[in-house]
Amino acid sequence: MRVRRLAAWTALPLAVTLGLAACGGGGGSGSGSSDPNAAVSIQISEPQHLVPTNTTETSGSQVLAGLFSPLVDYDAQNKPYEVAAQSVTSSDNKVWTIKLKDGFTFHNGEKATSDDYINAWNYGAYAPNGQGASYFFEKIAGYQDLQGEKPKAKTMSGLKKVDDLTFTVTLSEPYIDFKTMLGYTAFYPLPEAAFSGPGVLKDSYEQAPIGQGPFKMKGTWQHDAKIDVERYDAYPGQKPKVKGVEFRVYQQLTAAYADVQGDNLDVLPTIPTENLSTAPTDLGDRYQTSPMSSFQFLAFPTFDKDYSKPDVRKAISMAIDRDEITKSIFKGSQQPARSFVSPVLPGYRDNTAGAAGEFNPAEAKKLYQAAGGPSKIVISYNGDGGHKDWVDATANQLKANLGVDVVGSAEPKFADLLTKVEKKQPVGLFRMGWVMDYPSMEDYLGPLYTTNGSSNYYGYSNPEFDKLVKEGSAAKTQDEAIAKYQQAEDILAKDMPVIPLRFGENVFGHSSKVKNVEMDLFQRVNLVKIEAAS
Repeated sequence: MRVRRLAAWTALPLAVTLGLAACGGGGGSGSGSSDPNAAVSIQISEPQHLVPTNTTETSGSQVLAGLFSPLVDYDAQNKPYEVAAQSVTSSDNKVWTIKLKDGFTFHNGEKATSDDYINAWNYGAYAPNGQGASYFFEKIAGYQDLQGEKPKAKTMSGLKKVDDLTFTVTLSEPYIDFKTMLGYTAFYPLPEAAFSGPGVLKDSYEQAPIGQGPFKMKGTWQHDAKIDVERYDAYPGQKPKVKGVEFRVYQQLTAAYADVQGDNLDVLPTIPTENLSTAPTDLGDRYQTSPMSSFQFLAFPTFDKDYSKPDVRKAISMAIDRDEITKSIFKGSQQPARSFVSPVLPGYRDNTAGAAGEFNPAEAKKLYQAAGGPSKIVISYNGDGGHKDWVDATANQLKANLGVDVVGSAEPKFADLLTKVEKKQPVGLFRMGWVMDYPSMEDYLGPLYTTNGSSNYYGYSNPEFDKLVKEGSAAKTQDEAIAKYQQAEDILAKDMPVIPLRFGENVFGHSSKVKNVEMDLFQRVNLVKIEAAS
């Protein structure tokens, strides 16, 4: 189940401005001298894991982004370019050849080879290993044989070594965005030293991961306190401009905010909601924003007869003033959403929801009554994500504009909410959040809305939509794929299984001791660009 992307938060500002750029404003002008022998500190939460195929949240991903180099990364147009890979090619989008750059070594001196990718991916895909990102390998031929309590095989048939720097990946069916997908954390390699035997990871590996990236571990993971990394001088790629990074674990964002104000913390990737209104004044030019990829929406249980009619769903959407809530609750730190995919993506179009995305209370009430909408609406949300203020504001708007009773209902945790939805227990509308794993429209459309989508919690099913997404995935060119994906998105606008609400953005702060602070679409600090001011 792809629950990693389903984000539990939202009150924390999290997504994209309406512009197509991989990174936004950096901290400071970049002028003046820097100290290459200084270390910097970055706030994180305690990671769940530090094994690449089991790291499915932002803080762990931030640490691993320093310890590993991906096969590909993304340029300013969010298209993949090679990093650890020399080339990633295919003539049919089904059989892919990956050639590695020579010169990458793990931090223990081992040369990075094809075997290190093949072994890591097989480990991640093998169901008994219980890796949280296992599903990323599901497109590779033979993945299904590694599933279940007693798998038929331990290695995927689709992975074949050609030589030490070349291997092939055969997919079960063509997928045009496979190269783009390879930038995700799950596709990092593992050294021989990570394993105690074939397919058996050492228990100690996670406490001091060995990667092939620009930084190496300094000591071990100090749980609930910090993770220290230092520059790896043998790294063949772009060199870091700092000697090391202390990833400092905070239990409360407000404490981290006080530290960044006082120059006791160098980077705070997320400004707390309660400080949004004062942060620009508190921090001055140390307050920054940049594009990110999150998408916040309200979902309908389409299997519930109260919400089974598209006109009911459209009417509720039209009764919500997105602009007002974005301004009053989020202080302009997010952007109103009227489309189903993020503006950072190739293929994004503005206002694809059409009339259903526009605030029109008079028409909304008329349509709602004609369609026989329910006399009471419940909006369920997770109480641990900071959603109450915006849910209450949304409920008040619906109550006033539709003339019905509307209440917010908090579940203790996001998992509790999802459990109720999975059991088809009454929840009314329910809030959801999504962060992309890699920049492709399919990464939003497929998991969330196809009939068997791994995160389709609302029971939505449209065979024509499924067909178009599948055709897009199997297209021969990116332009052809985007055309199919856009046709699929047009169907969502007619059916409205969810209500697009907001696209967010990175809203972050830094100390006066650092400059050139940039954050990417995945809410990670760029560790090779940040500098320590001297």
